[in-house]
Amino acid sequence: MTPPALFGISVGFGLVVWGVVAALYIWPWLRSRPHADALRPVLLLHAFRFAGLAFLVPGVVSPDLPAAFARPAAYGDLTAAILALFALATLRTKFGTVAVWAFNILGSVDLLYAFYQGNRVALVPGMQGATYFIPTVFVPLLLITHWLIFKLLFRRDDKA
Repeated sequence: MTPPALFGISVGFGLVVWGVVAALYIWPWLRSRPHADALRPVLLLHAFRFAGLAFLVPGVVSPDLPAAFARPAAYGDLTAAILALFALATLRTKFGTVAVWAFNILGSVDLLYAFYQGNRVALVPGMQGATYFIPTVFVPLLLITHWLIFKLLFRRDDKA
């Protein structure tokens, strides 16, 4: 099997497994909480997106990793982490909901753009080196939690 096929299978399995975990455990817990209480742990999870900076660390990734993929992925993740922390800090203010919307839209677009860029530059999964776990394990969780945040933002908060 080719490396891109193995990569696609890994990402697909990540989405399926995290989807099951979210459906069985995460969403039932989140939906039973007021907005701020439900959003807090998900925003904290996204604060770990600074890990995307590893795409810029020589020795962690292949020297052949295209900068056209690595730089936007790394700095997009760092920006999302900062936005998640800002949204967390403003969560109980009038501006909090706007900050969560901004984080969730930009954070989702960042992840989708990284997949687009990876395809555009014909990224070979082996070029990712030790960061291979980010798009195969971490990104599926992040995509699913972005979806859960959208669900929380669209629901009427009767628990506050």
